[in-house]
Amino acid sequence: MIAYFDMFSGISGDMTLGAFLDLGVPVDWLNEKLSGVLNGFELKTSIVYKHHLKAMDIVVDVIEKDASSRNYKDIKTLIETCSLSETVKMNSLLAFKKIAEAESAIHGKDIETVHFHEIGGIDSIVDILGSFLCVEYLGIKQVYASCIPLGSGFVTCSHGKIPVPVPATIAILKDIPVKPSDAKTEIVTPTGAAIICTLAASFGGMPEMIVKQVGYGSGKRDTGSTLPNLLRIVLGKERKDQKQENTNIQKETIYVIKTNVDDMSPEVSGFLMETLFENQALDVCYVPVQMKKNRPGTQIEVMCRKENLDHIVRLILAQTTSIGVRYHECERSFLLRETAVIDTLFGKMQVKKITNPDKSIRFVPEYEAAKKVAKKKKIPLKDVYNQVLCDVNSLLDNAPLI
Repeated sequence: MIAYFDMFSGISGDMTLGAFLDLGVPVDWLNEKLSGVLNGFELKTSIVYKHHLKAMDIVVDVIEKDASSRNYKDIKTLIETCSLSETVKMNSLLAFKKIAEAESAIHGKDIETVHFHEIGGIDSIVDILGSFLCVEYLGIKQVYASCIPLGSGFVTCSHGKIPVPVPATIAILKDIPVKPSDAKTEIVTPTGAAIICTLAASFGGMPEMIVKQVGYGSGKRDTGSTLPNLLRIVLGKERKDQKQENTNIQKETIYVIKTNVDDMSPEVSGFLMETLFENQALDVCYVPVQMKKNRPGTQIEVMCRKENLDHIVRLILAQTTSIGVRYHECERSFLLRETAVIDTLFGKMQVKKITNPDKSIRFVPEYEAAKKVAKKKKIPLKDVYNQVLCDVNSLLDNAPLI
């Protein structure tokens, strides 16, 4: 199973647990598992409605007064000596390590001795251990998440009044995509940030999946937002092509970069295209456009993979007269292709071997190889193409060609 965390109103530990319980994790099972690690609490659930959406609300009712605030070393010992699975323990330790590193950097203290204050309480330990227990119970193998929205304003903690997002949260979210929201208070807690940063393989749009269940977990605060204070977790199965013949269609996520120019020499355009292909661009094309003040211009469009995006953007800005580019992520589908060498009237030639969706094969002459033959034989390029395709026909019996 895979899961998508739709964090339109942020994330906290209790929102995460609530969404998992709404997905079908039995509260009695979770209570029993957690009671083997620490005592003095009881999980209480109720159905609530936010903007007419039904959601699960969970409260960690602390029956016995909790011990003084724990440090990272105390919590490590608690988790390492418990009887939970190694995966749950590993994820829980990683989440608490993220919090400890954030607190250590903020307060300038050794990571082993830094105190967690509110985060070291029973409820936060239950939230973190419980969330990873739920992941295991539901058989979730991969987690994806939306970009994380952040609130604003101030909240009061044991240190006094601090800004939102609180220092620990913003430290945990280093290198993670975030965005502003209209919430006037904290909507992403350190516990919630640590859980999702431990679980998520990537942050962005929902992946392709076959949706099986949807769970909603409720937050407690009045956020001042126009959105309901809920976390939505979508549970599903990874989408796979059901028909065997479609396995030859490849898919990948790429980026498309665009910019318009109306004051650049055509010579620069030619050099730019060569440079972009040399720097891992998947495709480059120029489209005539009519720009402001009725000027004819050129739209430069480049496709590339994510790992090459920043480098190619810098190349475009350095090599052209453009002062800005725009880009977006998109999906592309393409046929399986490979390079082959076949016998032709002109000798051995390199061609592109393409596998169609129905598994039939077609060949396309490689331009550079055909150009070399045309120049050597002093014949038109189209004649080389036609002859190669005739030679391919004789080799493939009745296999369809282009």
